[in-house]
Amino acid sequence: MIISASIVTYKTNHNELLKCIDSLRKNNIAPIYVSDNSPSDELKELCSNIEGVIYIYNNGNIGYGAAHNVAMRKAQLIKACYHLVINSDVYFENGIIQRITDYMEKNKDVGQLIPNTIYPDGEIQYVARLLPSPLDLIFRRFLPKSFSNQINKKLLLEFWDHKKALNIPFHMGCFMFLRMKAIENVGMFDENIFMYTEDIDLTRRIHKLYKTMYWPEVTIIHAHKRGSYKNKKLLKIHIISAIKYFNKWGWIFDKERRDWNHTILKELGYYK
Repeated sequence: MIISASIVTYKTNHNELLKCIDSLRKNNIAPIYVSDNSPSDELKELCSNIEGVIYIYNNGNIGYGAAHNVAMRKAQLIKACYHLVINSDVYFENGIIQRITDYMEKNKDVGQLIPNTIYPDGEIQYVARLLPSPLDLIFRRFLPKSFSNQINKKLLLEFWDHKKALNIPFHMGCFMFLRMKAIENVGMFDENIFMYTEDIDLTRRIHKLYKTMYWPEVTIIHAHKRGSYKNKKLLKIHIISAIKYFNKWGWIFDKERRDWNHTILKELGYYK
C-alpha cells in the first residue's frame, strides 16, 4: 500500500521542514513530495540528500492548493491509496500513520481524516469547525474582541470537549489525510482559490460523498503561526480567497451550510 504526502514550501525554514519530513519518514510515508513555491530552488539540494523525498520546483508561487495538486497528480500516477496534505510546521510520533491507516481501512466510508491537534505547549487547537458564514470568516476579524470570542465559541466548537470522533465538513488544512479514491471522485483543490479557504472547499466537497472525520485517538503537533493575523498582505489574500469561496458556495443563502451546522450543533448538545 502506497501512502504519499506533500508539503508546500515558500521560503520555509529548513529546520522546520526537516522536522516534518523526519516525522513522515519514521512513519514509513513515501514518497514525500516537497512542492516548492519559493522564488528560488535553494531547497533542492537539501531535499536531494533525503531518501524518499521528491523535490518539485514550481517556478514561482502558484498557490497553496495548486502546489499540492501538482504532488497529488504524481501520487495518482503511482496509484497511492492515501495521500497526506501536511504543513511544514506539523510533526508527530511514530505509529500515528499506521493507526490512522488501520482506521481508514476498517471504515471505507471515510474519505478524509484529521486527528486531535495541539500546539507545542499542549494547548488544544480547534481544527474541526463549522462551515463559516461571511460574518465568521471575514467580518469577525474587525469586530470587538468580546463579539469575536462569542463567534469563535460556536464556529470553532470551543464549547465541546473534543473527546469523541465527529463527522464534520470543515477540517483545517494543516493535516488532511485523504483517501485517493475520494479525490478521484470529487476532484483536487480548487486552483482559483490561492490560499486559506481551499481546505474548507475541498473538505465540504468530500463530505457530500464520504465521512470527513475528526478522530481524537491520535494526536499531532502543529506550531501554527496564524500569519494572516499578523501580516497585512496575507490578510488581503485571506479576504480575497474568502470572497471566492462565498461566490462559489453562497453568501447568505447556503442551505447545505445551515443544515450541516445545525445537525452538528444538535449532536454536540449546543442547543439546550
